[in-house]
Amino acid sequence: MIVDALLAVLPADRVVVDPDVMASYQHDEAEWAPSATPLAVVRPATADEVQATVRACLDHGTAVVTRGAGTGLSGGANATAGCIVLALDRMTAITEIDHLERYAVVQPGVINDDLRAAVAEVGLWYPPDPASSPWSTIGGNVATNAGGLCCVKYGVTRDYVMGMEVVTGTGEKVRLGRRTAKGVAGYDLAGLMVGSEGTLGVITEITVKLRPLQDPQRTVAGYFDSIVDAGRAVAAVAAAGLTPSALELVDKQCLLAVDAWKNMGLSVDAEVVLLGRVDTPGQIGDQEAEKMLACFDEGGATWSAVSTDQEEADALFAARRLAYPAMERLGPVLTEDVCVPKRHVPEMLSRIEKIGIAHDVVIANIAHAGDGNLHPLLIIPPGDDAARARSQAAFDEIIDAALALGGTVTGEHGVGLLKMHGLVQELDPVVLAMHRAVKDALDPQGILNPGKVFDQLGSPV
Repeated sequence: MIVDALLAVLPADRVVVDPDVMASYQHDEAEWAPSATPLAVVRPATADEVQATVRACLDHGTAVVTRGAGTGLSGGANATAGCIVLALDRMTAITEIDHLERYAVVQPGVINDDLRAAVAEVGLWYPPDPASSPWSTIGGNVATNAGGLCCVKYGVTRDYVMGMEVVTGTGEKVRLGRRTAKGVAGYDLAGLMVGSEGTLGVITEITVKLRPLQDPQRTVAGYFDSIVDAGRAVAAVAAAGLTPSALELVDKQCLLAVDAWKNMGLSVDAEVVLLGRVDTPGQIGDQEAEKMLACFDEGGATWSAVSTDQEEADALFAARRLAYPAMERLGPVLTEDVCVPKRHVPEMLSRIEKIGIAHDVVIANIAHAGDGNLHPLLIIPPGDDAARARSQAAFDEIIDAALALGGTVTGEHGVGLLKMHGLVQELDPVVLAMHRAVKDALDPQGILNPGKVFDQLGSPV
């Protein structure tokens, strides 16, 4: 039995079989994605313990589902029947911060904001900042290639991963990538692991690139009567050649939900709020902020201003980060994660609005609008099966609309379970076969997160 085999190679406290505890590791935040009870949860403390777990599972033909904090929104970390959940939440060490070379070495269970705080103490900055940064782990961010608010200017997680240690699907422990500023020796296997959602290996250590601390930011806020007008302002910012350090969209439904939950005193007389930030120093930054303000007005803002109240500006950005959990309090939420070219943001927002009306589904909207990554939130009354069916149909149509505009089915949440059908629509069959060939090479027994990403039939690829 696999549990006995694990107990034979691991300290007893690493293997969890208590049903109540296992239930807390069974699924991520994708409420609609299916999950099952695992045979056990393993919580290793070292890379050697991860390797021992994978090798035991190989010997018994048992699936391994790796997870971090469980903040994912696609079901990618959901347990499958008969699997072992490999939870890396005990591996929380920041083992090295190199100020001269500007990198940090961390274990996968390190919380994003904890890393940012640690490197800030020595004047450095780790830019990728998903809205879940106070809770999500670096390992999970790497597994999904997470983005965030700063990514419109500073890029996503892949842009900051220099190297890693990985336990492969054959039970080998290897190092990929580099710690030098440059390096092109061989294929970019470290880059391949980023965004692989636990299907190609278990990441046990990550080396991430750092930047100097970000310069102070100016915040530009705009109120709009419609989501399409806000989209036009986003397109105007891009057309003006501006690269903001953040450009976020949040609608009134989300702000009201956050205020009802956190009592933040938000009072916004608008259907949609657009929040921009500029971190270019000096007079040039001042000019960029004024230019962004003009773009908001060009898009149809009913009110806009460069904020002089840092506390108020920070509160609005905090509300943006809290929007998803606030909406979850109102009922089951089906979250989209499509990304379209910036020029098509107004049209995509218009299509989302029309899809919601056509299917009689309430859709709230948040977005990393500056890079075209939209997160419509489909809200379903608890226990309403008819609304659930309508929402699923709307979800599929939103994916179709994004692809029709030259977009992608996921900008940062990953494919997991919720986007498998969309991925098959997006990828050419030859390209899909290339993915499967890589999977076969690195995980020949198909034990790593089977049934996810492109394995539509739920059997090992």
